[in-house]
Amino acid sequence: MSFTRTDDLDHARELREAIEKTGYYPDVVADGVSAAVSGEQVVSFFVHHEPTFEHDEVRRHLSVLVLTPTRLILAHTDEHPGDDLLPEPYTSTSTEAVRLSAVKSVVVTRMIANPSSGTSAPAEAVLTIGWGAVARVDLEPAGCSDPDCEADHGYTGVLSSDDFSLRVSAAAEGPDMVARLLAFAESLSARTHTA
Repeated sequence: MSFTRTDDLDHARELREAIEKTGYYPDVVADGVSAAVSGEQVVSFFVHHEPTFEHDEVRRHLSVLVLTPTRLILAHTDEHPGDDLLPEPYTSTSTEAVRLSAVKSVVVTRMIANPSSGTSAPAEAVLTIGWGAVARVDLEPAGCSDPDCEADHGYTGVLSSDDFSLRVSAAAEGPDMVARLLAFAESLSARTHTA
């Protein structure tokens, strides 16, 4: 089943079904996503359920990416065991809506096993989206071509936009999830081209 959305249908019902399929507080997650979508058409989506390990506990994290005609919506839901402010276990859902015209880069990395054997389905895929909210600076000491030079040449570096990154593996999540992420990335890339 392809998750590339090139038609004009609203896929909100399919999004809700995908959220319910995770079994991870579907009403809470769907409510947060629905509020962020605000009635706009769902063009494409990707739902990623990721357990995380913290000390002796397994905690769950759910990322939902939604593409509308005008925005990219990212929703993250985490579970917490309780703390001083909220003694009962609770969830936190954060959503971010980014105008498609603000998206500066959509980077897709595909890992193909045994490439000399011909084309095969990617074993892993990484989607990195940048819109300028978070920038990463990688610095290293600058130098010159003189091997005997002991002068301080300052630093050189690379500034990269790295607002959101998601990695999916066929070994961990299944080849269908890798295909879904790539289809979502294709839809997003096509929409940002025209934004």
